[in-house]
Amino acid sequence: MEKIYFTAKDCADLLGISMSHSYKLIRALNRELAEKNYITVAGKIPKAYFMKKYYMGEASEVSKVASV
Repeated sequence: MEKIYFTAKDCADLLGISMSHSYKLIRALNRELAEKNYITVAGKIPKAYFMKKYYMGEASEVSKVASV
């Protein structure tokens, strides 16, 4: 089964940023989702939402971007 969440490490690797900055981005994205009444998981972000916000296409295309 394919995982549906990115961890902070996954985000840091995809964006080429530090882990601390990755956690800040995840907190901000999770805050946006919480405002829309979605359930969030601390330190993780749904792949589909992350891919949409960072213009990377569909979540199913993540293997084309990087092997995470």
